[in-house]
Amino acid sequence: MSIWVNQDTRLLVQGITGKEGQFHALQCLEYGTKVVAGVTPGKAGQDVVGIPVFNTVFDAVQATGANASMIFVPPAFAADAILEAADAGVGLIVCITEGIPIHDMLRVRRALQGSTSRLIGPNCPGIITPGACKVGIMPGFIHKPGSIGVISRSGTLTYEVVDQLSKAGLGQSTCIGIGGDPVNGTGFIDCLAAFAQDEQTTGIVMLGEIGGTAEEEAAAYIQAQVDKPVAGFIAGLTAPPGRHMGHAGAIVSGSRGSAAAKIKALEEAGVHICQDLGRLGRFCAEIFSG
Repeated sequence: MSIWVNQDTRLLVQGITGKEGQFHALQCLEYGTKVVAGVTPGKAGQDVVGIPVFNTVFDAVQATGANASMIFVPPAFAADAILEAADAGVGLIVCITEGIPIHDMLRVRRALQGSTSRLIGPNCPGIITPGACKVGIMPGFIHKPGSIGVISRSGTLTYEVVDQLSKAGLGQSTCIGIGGDPVNGTGFIDCLAAFAQDEQTTGIVMLGEIGGTAEEEAAAYIQAQVDKPVAGFIAGLTAPPGRHMGHAGAIVSGSRGSAAAKIKALEEAGVHICQDLGRLGRFCAEIFSG
């Protein structure tokens, strides 16, 4: 098994006629994902490398049975694109767009409460089940099918760690980049709960960073609900307090959200913390083979 995407996922791409949308739709298609439709208002009837384009998500779902969406819409229109996908009944919505205003995402969060749609992102690399389905911008070739679940707030950090895991002989069940914005859809706890229930997943790697309290909340959840081994890494251990470090959510205010606080909470929950990113693959091999 895997979580949320597999060989049966039928993907539509919102913004497929744009440069980024077209490029990554083709990359997903070449990886083996069933890319069945694209959506760009006013361009129905066209196609992108044989993928039919529709004016609305509703039309695309009705015509193709798409059940997942990948969004490459400019920030000012991305929130409405997410809501359009949810209104059309799309079960999984992956928003790659960076720079969506926080008040727009607060509107999206309220609208999705009680919805059957799951949002991953925004400002994320997406989700991949190696060998089966890629919905995102990650380099597919570094991933190997296996039994380790990966959750991360950082796209680049995800790629580095996945590459190390694969080289260490640890394939992945599913890898998810949840994004680094302060207001997003799926969080650490959602992913941990799904991996805890997934029979294929035998171990979990959690990659956090400074800012916010998501890692501390995840630590409490792990201690109470997860009986599979978890390895972790927190980026930003040497970050100066009060300075933005990449992601909008990655800022430390006083002692709140510091790397030290997150590491302490995770270690107390039984998570195996690696503080040397360069040897995380070998560290995980030792943890998960024990």
